[in-house]
Amino acid sequence: MSEEFRLYDLRVEVVCPPGERIMCGAKEGDFFTLEGEMMYLPPGQGMSIYSLGSVLPLLAAKQRMTDKNDWMTTDALIACPDPHCPSKLKIVRNGIRSFNHSETTIVPLDKPAGGNL
Repeated sequence: MSEEFRLYDLRVEVVCPPGERIMCGAKEGDFFTLEGEMMYLPPGQGMSIYSLGSVLPLLAAKQRMTDKNDWMTTDALIACPDPHCPSKLKIVRNGIRSFNHSETTIVPLDKPAGGNL
């Protein structure tokens, strides 16, 4: 029995309207990538923890395969949590990466749903 599952790699990029004052310290094109559970920022680049907090709850869902009619498939722009900041974070699905269940958890596949150790 295969224990493989697949997730999208994500790129989360800052989008700033031209000429607007940005309050969160972001710059157009700043980004981070997500590969599995690992987040990577380019050297010397930061991301506001408040901006990050607005997008984190959506990332696990965006990594998964979704129905073409699901809003999670089509919607990609997340507003900055500062109501005075016009920047947004754009979540882009990149390549697909394969993982094995046994490499990501100690709970066996044959464990009943909702079961713990």
